[in-house]
Amino acid sequence: MFLAARWQPRAMALKRSSLEAGHRRKFLVVVDDTAECDRAVVFAARRAEHTGGVLVLLYVIDDADFRGFLGVEQVMRAEARAEAERVLAAVTARVAEIAAILPETVVREGTRAGEVVRLIEEDEDIAVLVLAAGTGSEGPGPLVTSLGRASGTFPVPITIVPGHLSDADIAAIA
Repeated sequence: MFLAARWQPRAMALKRSSLEAGHRRKFLVVVDDTAECDRAVVFAARRAEHTGGVLVLLYVIDDADFRGFLGVEQVMRAEARAEAERVLAAVTARVAEIAAILPETVVREGTRAGEVVRLIEEDEDIAVLVLAAGTGSEGPGPLVTSLGRASGTFPVPITIVPGHLSDADIAAIA
């Protein structure tokens, strides 16, 4: 389901506290094993490092994968959790290669777009969502497409990194 259909703006904007004493601006990246995800991670890690911010890596386990599998649901959840931790460990290692920061990691179950919004609502220090556009013929990717439709009413700015940029290109602009 597209986020645009699910996200409803509130009458009052969500309070962001990233610039208040005791808070730090957080850059949120939704993690998966795609090439474009690496572009978002590189950009967000560099921005967080250069601005004294924090990088938050969110991995969402699609809970629809477990429906209808009574009896093996717990095994499937454990395997999905192990995969999430493996991917997050690899991405954390990648961050260590490019920036002098230690990211926060979050694993959630649900729909990707729904969990992004919930995390932003729960963590008032998240100030920017960083995504990267795919470079393939199938378009920029489902999350970029759905969030792009809702960007005018989204609770934080969305930065979309072109998927074709190299590490050097990103370093020059981040």
